[in-house]
Amino acid sequence: MDWDREQRVGVPEAVYCAHKSAPQVGAAIAAAREKGKRLLLTHLNEAGFAALESGVRAALDYDPKSRTAIFGAAVPLAASGVGIVAAGTSDMPVALEAQRTLAFGGHTAPVIADVGVAGLWRLLDQIETIRAFKVIIAVAGMEGALFTVLSGMAAAPVIAVPTSVGYGVAQGGTVALHAALASCAPGVTVVNIDNGYGAAAAAIKMLNLRGAA
Repeated sequence: MDWDREQRVGVPEAVYCAHKSAPQVGAAIAAAREKGKRLLLTHLNEAGFAALESGVRAALDYDPKSRTAIFGAAVPLAASGVGIVAAGTSDMPVALEAQRTLAFGGHTAPVIADVGVAGLWRLLDQIETIRAFKVIIAVAGMEGALFTVLSGMAAAPVIAVPTSVGYGVAQGGTVALHAALASCAPGVTVVNIDNGYGAAAAAIKMLNLRGAA
């Protein structure tokens, strides 16, 4: 475990639980308890959570929608100006992963959901609220058009999170990823498919730099 990560780079250690066994996850939590550290767990699905020992489960703040768990006490939250914009309700697990990661780091981040550009009026109804954000995390699957539209309508940095939501040629999220990478709107930052944690980490680093300026 990289317990000095937060001091070194400004983003705390997290445990990616997909493909880890219950004993491996339990060992990470035991190490955090021994060190007196808080710990964020990501991609912990309901089956993986159920497989943990009862004492381990009781020690976690688990959220099945975001597939995240937090070990340790909650920290006070500050309104830092990060907002999360999700194209559809199917994108919410990834959006909520980003929100929970930010909360772990002490930042509130409201989620504006179901504003995909297939119904552009829904986005326009929320655009003034979105423009007030200092950092925008945009979450979308399918063709990923939301990233370009948002970056063309708001001054804040846009961190694009393509999701694996889609079917046919869009299945797996590669179309949304390519759309984000090929965006004609300048300044779009892109993380990997379904990487809500990575988007939140990028936002936290941006906030840290702003605070240090």
